Amino acid sequence: MPTYHFRNKTTGADFAQFMSIAEKESYLETNTHMEQIITAPTIIGGHGDRVRTDDGFKSVLSKVAEAHPNSNLADKIGKRTGKQIKTRDTVRKHLDK
Repeated sequence: MPTYHFRNKTTGADFAQFMSIAEKESYLETNTHMEQIITAPTIIGGHGDRVRTDDGFKSVLSKVAEAHPNSNLADKIGKRTGKQIKTRDTVRKHLDK
C-alpha cells in the first residue's frame, strides 16, 4: 500500500497517511476539507546502494586511467607501483605549498 500526502484546506496542515487506493478515495469523499498533495513516487530499485560494475566497463575505465595518469580516476582505478604513488604524493605535497 502506498503513502498518500494530504493537506487540510482550512488549517494548511500537511500530513502523510498509509492506505489503499480505495481507502484514499473514501477518505477524500468523507473529508471534503482535505486535499491530496501530489508528490514524486518512491521508487525502490535493486538491493543496497552498491552496484556491481561490469568487467568490460572496468577494462574501459582502466584504459582511460592509463591515458590520464594525473586524474582522479587514475587514483581510484589505475595500476601504479609503490614508487609511483610515493612520487605522486610528494609532488602534490610540494604543489600545495
